[in-house]
This record gives sequence, structure tokens and C-alpha cells, in this order.
Amino acid sequence: MHPDDFEFVARLLKDRSGLVLTRDKGYLVENRLMPLVRQRRMKGINDVIAGLRAGEASLTDSVVDAMMAKDTAFFRDWKPFEHFRTVVLPNLIAQRGTKKTFRVLCAGVSTGQEAYSLAIIMREYGRALAGWKAEIVGVDISAASIATAQLALYSQFDVQRGLPIRLLLKHFKKRDESWSLNGDIQGMVGFMRWNLMDDLFPLGRFDVILCRNVLVYNDLQTKFNVLQKLARVAADDGVLYVGRNEPLTGVSSSFKVVNPDLGVYTVTRAEKATTRSLADAT
Repeated sequence: MHPDDFEFVARLLKDRSGLVLTRDKGYLVENRLMPLVRQRRMKGINDVIAGLRAGEASLTDSVVDAMMAKDTAFFRDWKPFEHFRTVVLPNLIAQRGTKKTFRVLCAGVSTGQEAYSLAIIMREYGRALAGWKAEIVGVDISAASIATAQLALYSQFDVQRGLPIRLLLKHFKKRDESWSLNGDIQGMVGFMRWNLMDDLFPLGRFDVILCRNVLVYNDLQTKFNVLQKLARVAADDGVLYVGRNEPLTGVSSSFKVVNPDLGVYTVTRAEKATTRSLADAT
């Protein structure tokens, strides 16, 4: 790829998604765009670049989609989910008992496994959440990923990554060579296409936010901007989960660490200094 073309694509991706590509990642751009070249029956990468420079909207969306990392799994890095089950859920039940409602945001949800993992945990919780309205919202910039998440149909490889066999047999049905998630779990999660670079306020308020392994390829300013937006839609006692290799120290003062090994943070606001966080163990 010509250096000028790479710089053009890198600027476009940074503006549209916050993704930062260094000059040594030219091979990555070509590898991820070649399937798009074949799909659209183009002659090569140069046709993609020409279309981008001409401002073809659908092609631009497809390129951004192709460049986004989509590595996800059920119960990925199990321990944060265990923290949600043993600490956050009991606190939600205790502190939201009068309204019996809470909301969870999965930012950068990809193909849905993270959101459905939370839904399975809630379903497994049993009677303690009977009569509660627990809403999980999954957002992602990728239209293709959101479509897959809404379908809730996963390959054998997908369900073998982190999903205990007991939960697979209980909450999924075999469909040919794939596994279909049961409707009661699907009904707990709503998905929509959303760019984290945009304002999140229209999504409403959330008690728990997961933004795990999403900002790792963004620059410091983009990370700060997204975290400020997340803080704005977080409840005063809200919890944020990020990837364990994404420390927020020196990035944002809107969150303080609860457990760095698990990537657990709590909202911090000067006017709410004495508010007990949902992330605090009893």
C-alpha cells in the first residue's frame, strides 16, 4: 500500500472510530480489506482506496467494520463475570429493591457473547431477581456484528470458548451445526448500532457498564473522550468494567479503581463522595 493511501485510511479510521494505526500496520489494513475486495469483486486494494476517496458511504462503513477487532467469547476472562455475580448483583438487589430495575451497557459488544453471558448469569440467579426489570443494552459500531448478535446463533467453536457445558445444554438448542440461544435469554438483551465517538446520552442511564478491550487501540485523547461520555451516563454508584490490560490511571479522573486485576472501576464525582459503589464488596 502506498504511504499516502495508508495515511488516508488511517485518518479516516481515526475520525470514524477512534482506531489508531501506526505506519507499520500497512499489512494489517491489506489483510483485513482483502475479503472486502473479493466480496465486492474489485480488482484490488487500490479500488477500495479510490472508493473511499470518492466518499462512497457504504464502502466506508464496510471498511470501518472490517478493521474493527471482533475477538470475543462467552464469559471471556471469567473473573470479572464472577465479580458481577457475587458482588454487583447482590448490591443491585439491595440498593435498587424499591424500584426493582437496573440497566447494563455493553459497549463494543461485537457479536453479543458478553451481553448474553450477563443475561445467563441473571437468569441463573433465580428467585432473587423474580419480578425485576433488568435491561441489557449492547452497542457496537459494526452493523454486521449487531446482526449476528441479534440472531443469537453460534457455531460449535463459539460455544466452546468459555461457555460451561452445563450452561450450553440448559440455555441453547442445537440447530444443525450451530447452537441457538433460548428466547428467554435473548429477550433480556437489546442491541443497536452505535459509535462510541458519538454522544451516549440518548441511550439513558446505566448502573453497570462494560467497555472491555474496546479502547486499547485508541489514543489517549480518544480514550478520555469516550470515558467522559461513559461517566455521563453512569449512575452515581455505578460500575465500569474495562480490560485488565487497560488501566485508567492518568487517562480519566471520572473513575477510580476498585480491583485493577479485574479491570473494575467505580464512578467518582466530587458531589457524591460518600456514595457507596455497587462494586464495593460487603
